[in-house]
Amino acid sequence: MTEPRIATPNVDSELPPSEDPLADPLRLLKLTGVLHCRAEFTAPWGLDLPRIPDCMAIHIVNSGGLFLDIAGQPTREVRAGSLVMIPHGTGHQLRSQPGTPVTPLTDIPVQLITDRYERMSFGGGGALTSVSYCGVRFDPLGAQRLLQVLPLVIQVDTLTQEDEWLRDTARFIAREADATRPGSEAIVTRLADIVVVQAIRAWLSSADGQHGWLAALRDRQIGRALSAIHRDPARDWTVAMLASEVGMSRSALSARFSELVGESVKHYITEWRMQLARDELLTAPQTLAVLAEKYGYQSEAAFSRAFKRVFGASPGSVRKGIPRELCRERS
Repeated sequence: MTEPRIATPNVDSELPPSEDPLADPLRLLKLTGVLHCRAEFTAPWGLDLPRIPDCMAIHIVNSGGLFLDIAGQPTREVRAGSLVMIPHGTGHQLRSQPGTPVTPLTDIPVQLITDRYERMSFGGGGALTSVSYCGVRFDPLGAQRLLQVLPLVIQVDTLTQEDEWLRDTARFIAREADATRPGSEAIVTRLADIVVVQAIRAWLSSADGQHGWLAALRDRQIGRALSAIHRDPARDWTVAMLASEVGMSRSALSARFSELVGESVKHYITEWRMQLARDELLTAPQTLAVLAEKYGYQSEAAFSRAFKRVFGASPGSVRKGIPRELCRERS
């Protein structure tokens, strides 16, 4: 009797590209530099948080409740077991009740446990609200397309049993931050990454997340076209090739792609290639010749011209990078 053949993995081969059209845009978000703060507020209390560019602010309410205000937005009530994320680092206020006076964040003393972990106690001694804060830096250029469609605030109310991920994740973050053991910083960063992705997914499933580029990702045919581009960015894609890939005519694909994505197929392909190339310039010691070939350009000069059109800077200047600070403004 013939023995069944057991396939063994090829350790030298690369992992297959993701079929999820949102996977690569989320990867380019590149969350770094997590600052965690455990705060205990006693009523009455109010906190004024300044605008911090290129930083996502995440507030998880562990107990009690609070009210969130952002200029031009209605006041939001956030109860225990819920989360609010401020994707664009917009200034905002947290209060025990609407109208409560606020104190600037920089005027409130904190206990520094490590460079990336703080504890804060503030308020008038009344009812307690416990909040876990994560400030997460991101790469604004790499995440540009995703950030453009995210709202000023994402709120996730997880009051049902099936949504216990938020409570459990917040508990893990707090435990790791408290422990300050070797590897705790890496674990907190990964957990914060999960919170961000889950919050974006929750918003995507809402009515507000059903438009623009995100709607294109979810469209049965245009989403497949975007996935094909993401999977194989160096391929010499034409509208005809993509149309054949997803079962549409050239004219129908061009029209629907432009309608949903907001730009032509050709422009999107160029921008996506340059986003990936920029990511490699910042993280890997690749030569321009290698990157040019990898992303479908016949010469370094052609690659450099395309790169500068997208980012307004040469590949060489981008490779130098810019140092980042943590998501906390200090006096």
